[in-house]
Parts: sequence; C-alpha cells; structure tokens
Amino acid sequence: MQINATELKNRLGQYLDAAETAPVIVEKSGRIKSVLISNAMYEKFLAYEDAYWASNAKIAEDDGYLGEKASEALLAGN
Repeated sequence: MQINATELKNRLGQYLDAAETAPVIVEKSGRIKSVLISNAMYEKFLAYEDAYWASNAKIAEDDGYLGEKASEALLAGN
C-alpha cells in the first residue's frame, strides 16, 4: 500500500491498523519518505540484524580476529 503524507495524517488510525498486516509506504512531495510497519515486523527486523552481526562477528573470530573478551583482556594488560 502506498499513500501520501497528507493521507496518513488524515487517517492515521486506519493506516496503523493496515500496517499490522503489510507495510504502508508513505510519500511526501512525490518521493518515498517512510515506511510504516507493525511492531512485530520491526522486532523481527531487529532480530535479523542482531543475527547478521553475530554471524559476522563469529566469522571474524574464526578467521583470527580477537573476540570481545580477548580484546578487553588485551586492553587491560592481562
């Protein structure tokens, strides 16, 4: 669903409900400005992002980079 910012302002409650099942794309001045999504979808994106960075950190550590604890110990002079 794609709407303009004025439409969002005039019918916010309707689009908050709509965003529970699908993203609502908001245009301003003819350009996409924002996307309204449900909290559940937002939480899912955060979990995906956390998993992505954890995976990258694990790969880096496996490739020989120091992990968090080893870095802290090295900086502390242990």
